[in-house]
Amino acid sequence: MSRGRPRSFDRDIALHAIMEVFWARGYEGAQLVDLTKAIGIAPPSFYAAFGSKEAAFIEVVKLYIETVGAVPMNALNNSTTLREGVQAMLLASIDVALSQTPGGCLLILGVVNCLPENEAARNCLKEARQVTRDLIVKRLRRANAENELPKKANISQIAAFIHGVMQMISFQARDGASRTEIEALINPVLKALD
Repeated sequence: MSRGRPRSFDRDIALHAIMEVFWARGYEGAQLVDLTKAIGIAPPSFYAAFGSKEAAFIEVVKLYIETVGAVPMNALNNSTTLREGVQAMLLASIDVALSQTPGGCLLILGVVNCLPENEAARNCLKEARQVTRDLIVKRLRRANAENELPKKANISQIAAFIHGVMQMISFQARDGASRTEIEALINPVLKALD
């Protein structure tokens, strides 16, 4: 019987595969057997490659932010106007939330019920969500400087609202809402920009 990782083991492909498992089941719901099955290796090889379930999760969150999570944020920042950017970001968030069964966003639903021993995973997601919120604030400040928002606009409050709707999109998708139902959340956000 051979030991260690198979010669065909590709760490990047493996990270994408275990990202899918964590995304679908969450940190606490994903068991070692699910992770090893997804990448076709034995537990000792998993530990050799990733160190621990927690370390693998933290690596997956980074990958998610750089790939899946980058799409909505790029949509926000690369649009000509704030309104177009927010709309594009929310539509991209809906695409992400509906792209996976059972639905939702890894950064929002990855750790919902946090056991004390899983605090590091919860904090990892909390920090990742704060980065998203900070990016929204940054875009709102730019819009404020470019007179797309009233000078007296409460940037922090608007950012919290937009970020909250992004989280709502994730939960609605997880609950099985249709694209039409979830897209209905966008107009109230756009009205808040007036």
